[in-house]
Amino acid sequence: MSEKFELSFYRGKKVFITGHTGFKGSWLCRILVNAGAAVTGYALEPPMVPSLFHLTEMDKEVHSVIGDIRDFQTLKKTFDEAEPEIVMHLAAQPIVRESYRNPIYTYETNVMGTVNILECIRLGDSASSFLNVTTDKVYLNREWEWGYRESDELDGYDPYSNSKSCSELVTHSYKNSFFSDGNVAVSTARAGNVIGGGDFSKDRIIPDCIRAAIRREDIIVRNPYSTRPYQHVLEPLYAYLMIAAMQYQDGKYAGYYNVGPDDTDCFQTGALVDLFVNKWGEDIKWRNCDKGGPHEAGFLKLDCSKLKNTFGWKPYWNLETAVEMVVEWSKCWLENGDIIACMDAQIEQFLRR
Repeated sequence: MSEKFELSFYRGKKVFITGHTGFKGSWLCRILVNAGAAVTGYALEPPMVPSLFHLTEMDKEVHSVIGDIRDFQTLKKTFDEAEPEIVMHLAAQPIVRESYRNPIYTYETNVMGTVNILECIRLGDSASSFLNVTTDKVYLNREWEWGYRESDELDGYDPYSNSKSCSELVTHSYKNSFFSDGNVAVSTARAGNVIGGGDFSKDRIIPDCIRAAIRREDIIVRNPYSTRPYQHVLEPLYAYLMIAAMQYQDGKYAGYYNVGPDDTDCFQTGALVDLFVNKWGEDIKWRNCDKGGPHEAGFLKLDCSKLKNTFGWKPYWNLETAVEMVVEWSKCWLENGDIIACMDAQIEQFLRR
């Protein structure tokens, strides 16, 4: 944890979040609400039922506006009314396989959505800190065994990854063209694969595991030998909040940051599923069912030295603990327990670090 940053910074701050109805957005809203921030969210309705956003009744806790990030006029009206000091851009079409099915929508959302929120900031005068959340997949993937650094070439392969590379370049251009005077501090955060309670997405390994476990079916694993930088959702969210806060106070912290686990937690997908099976119990099993399909990276790892050296940050929960937290939340939900209390307890435990 950075010794310079405390969540109390956000008490009373006006924060604008795009993509607030998603999995990560819902957890982020919960953290900020607990911290006393005034949150405005702009996003589509959650794409799945159930959704963490609705299960936690987050629309009662934040000012939630349902809208499309591609709709500039509605976005700008919402933004201008909110007069945010800090903007966190999470809205995206985030699924690799969906990007092959619908590339136009993926590029419109991930590229022009970034242009639209940056235009709102450029035309307004309230925001002092902007963070664009992208992905570890923005890099030209050479399938090498060491972690990518922020200085490595951007060139995602599939439409999702490539559109997020474009989102990075849009951000770089706006930073240089319109915010070089330092009035708005601009950063991007390239996060690894996140897991956590309340993710009901399609084509993601942990939600697939949970659905199979509920149905008491074998877990189908498409790419058991692919290596990914898996981390609990609270890890990158804490880093996002830290970056946005620190650059708000001092523009020297603005930049481009990888956010991922240590090397020991870059697991093959099959090993991650083994962890899940062990923690879930009930004699569930998994099987390899690689039927080909569109290209996905085989090996991906991040070098997070810059984030560590700049802020004194380091990951807190290892992957085993992260999976334990996923199972704890999921079983609380299945047993009709108090999932908000479960979330708050996990957040509090994480912040004690």
